[in-house]
Amino acid sequence: MATIDVPHQVSFLDDAEALRKACQGWGTDEKAIISVLGHRNAAQRKQIRLAYEQLYQEDLIKRLESELTGDFERAAYRWILDPADRDAVLANVAIRKSSPDHHVIIEISCTRSPEELLAARRAYQARYRHSLEEDVAAHTKGDIRKLLVALVSAFRYDGEEINTRLAHSEAKILHDAIKDKAFNHEEVIRILSTRNKMQIMATFNRYRDDQGTPISKNLLGDSGDEFLVALRTAIRCFNDPKKYFEKVLRNSIKKMGTDEDALTRVIVTRAEKDLKDIKDAYHKRNSVPLDQAVAKEASGDYKDFLLALLGKA
Repeated sequence: MATIDVPHQVSFLDDAEALRKACQGWGTDEKAIISVLGHRNAAQRKQIRLAYEQLYQEDLIKRLESELTGDFERAAYRWILDPADRDAVLANVAIRKSSPDHHVIIEISCTRSPEELLAARRAYQARYRHSLEEDVAAHTKGDIRKLLVALVSAFRYDGEEINTRLAHSEAKILHDAIKDKAFNHEEVIRILSTRNKMQIMATFNRYRDDQGTPISKNLLGDSGDEFLVALRTAIRCFNDPKKYFEKVLRNSIKKMGTDEDALTRVIVTRAEKDLKDIKDAYHKRNSVPLDQAVAKEASGDYKDFLLALLGKA
């Protein structure tokens, strides 16, 4: 379930005028910006952007970029984008880091629906004049390149049909590869990058039933093995996305110094989807409500904005 509190009736013209007023005069009225954008869904935000441009012949996103700063600016910028465009930006930022954030590419590839991933790839091309898979390939090498390009290029069947015989045979393929430590076997990449998510789950369940342990447990190993870490991330994203996102949030807060990029990414991308369930998982795992943890770690307008997306403002 989503966490943002959205009014049923909205005047996009009034919202555009409120945002314009917040950006005029001496200083920016960040609270007014949060009160509007922190309580509007993606469809409403798009209409606000259109209304703003029609009224003022100005791009609202660019105006907010010039008015806001720091973590609040980055969070607001990513929130106001269309979801597909946001994923394109997140992917590009992850790819172009001096040490690419492979987990962000895997997260987008494995937790989005086939149509959402396709929309992100189209948005990436429109924004950067390159394909996402082309840029992933250009900034990776070896086995990690094979895995990431295969995952990001996938357009899976989105139905719920399961072939139990196939699940049995492919669970054995995965077991043999793990037993032989052939984690980079082409069959492993094929299974993860082509099967629909329900089929993958059936295969993982069969693996657990046959081996007596979840597949992710059998992949625990050298944290310095880049490919093994990526493989584990993909499997966790398929296996239990909510648990995966809870761990990302937990790690972003537990580190010496908060990882604002990860904290922002999860809250912004899941607030309209399943952040309520992720909040529940966080509370259960850490015995602290997520909004309380965020209030402690973040500050100022950035904190207030995240709390609004968490349904607490």
